Amino acid sequence: MAGNNAKIPRWLKPMNRAMVAVSRVGIRLPMALLTVPGRKSGKPRTTPVTPFEYDGVEYVLGGIPGADWVKNVQAADTAELTVGRLERTVRLVEIPAADSEPVLREFPRLVPTGVPVMIKSGVVTSDDPDEFAALAGRCTLFRIEDA
Repeated sequence: MAGNNAKIPRWLKPMNRAMVAVSRVGIRLPMALLTVPGRKSGKPRTTPVTPFEYDGVEYVLGGIPGADWVKNVQAADTAELTVGRLERTVRLVEIPAADSEPVLREFPRLVPTGVPVMIKSGVVTSDDPDEFAALAGRCTLFRIEDA
């Protein structure tokens, strides 16, 4: 497993801004937009996320430790999740580390597009399910519920 030296790559924020812009003009991407009030400014902050389903429950993973959107979600009551033109108000419930291990173990299979970003960010070194399960307590897993 990669060490605790994972950091947000310089290219990630510009890439996220571009993906948000592309989504907003109507080009459908294999992801959703999550909008949550900034924890300090209160201004809406939008980031692309990839919701996935495990055992009939919808989740989203804060795949890079220390990401601002994760901190904003932790400080907010609700968020807006937009997929295409469908927008819904959701509550993101943080899953305890011990309960997140089986879900994280399946992440590489369920969300293969998220694995390269996590590797390039130094969060993991491969798509090994055990390495992802070991992220419990380090990367935040949220259950998505309708608000």
